[in-house]
Amino acid sequence: MISDSNYLSRKTLDSALQNALKSEGTAITAEIMPPRGGNASRAIAAALNLNGWVHALNVTDGSRAIMRMSSLAVCKLLLEENLEPVLQIACRDKNRIAIQAELLGANALGIKNVLCLTGDPVRAGDQQNARPVNDFESVKLLKQVSDLNHGQDPVSGSLEDGKTNLFAGAAADPNCKNFNSLRKRLERKQNAGAKFLQTQMVMDPKILEKFCREIADPLEMPVLGGVFLLKSARNAAFINEVVPGANIPESIITRLENSSDPLEEGIAIASEQVKSFIGIAKGVHIMAIRKEDLIPRILDQANLKLQS
Repeated sequence: MISDSNYLSRKTLDSALQNALKSEGTAITAEIMPPRGGNASRAIAAALNLNGWVHALNVTDGSRAIMRMSSLAVCKLLLEENLEPVLQIACRDKNRIAIQAELLGANALGIKNVLCLTGDPVRAGDQQNARPVNDFESVKLLKQVSDLNHGQDPVSGSLEDGKTNLFAGAAADPNCKNFNSLRKRLERKQNAGAKFLQTQMVMDPKILEKFCREIADPLEMPVLGGVFLLKSARNAAFINEVVPGANIPESIITRLENSSDPLEEGIAIASEQVKSFIGIAKGVHIMAIRKEDLIPRILDQANLKLQS
């Protein structure tokens, strides 16, 4: 049986991600896609391959409105392998009661990091007849995390079985054309309880620099700059077509198209982006869908080593 004192001390320690974002070094996270099926062994193997390379592993939650294993389940499996997860929660598929239950459950399991998302619309996915819920959106979700962290019951009074200790982050898109609107949205997210920002993919370091200088730095919000591994010119064109907010420039698509080995070129492009983001953002978040095994090569080529 776990004693109350041991349980509470284990739950209240800062996460590795939180410590990395407070440190002088560069914080590194990577994305893990849950399986489309009941066996998570391949996803866990991909995560284990990143042990020693990243501070935390961000597990997607129904990304692009496509069915996959729950983020919560994969995060628990990562914890069992002594890997630090970031639980994604998207508001599209759950009402507030389900979200509240998931947050309490995540805290009980020892999950410390949560990325709060509105979620891609159902029309982006492959089950067009699904009904979205959207009881919350990302700002309300962040506020709910903050309230639970302060021990506030969503109905009335205090949580009778203890508060949570969740480190909440939010998404941001530096490619947004309307910086005034983006700034106001991120101010709302910060006021609701966001402690860090993870960006969508950014292809131009000048865009990330402008975002940090004009919005994130004045808000004193640490930023994980999004780096995406492109596998081919066709892959890049597809992402531009189907991923909301994606803006891969024609120069990069041409570079991939002209390469004799597009995947190697994609690794080189991603490592160049990682290098260029160091010093601009507090860290990097690397997305390499179905090619997570190549993330160590990207980091190695960028000469970026994990700092505890």
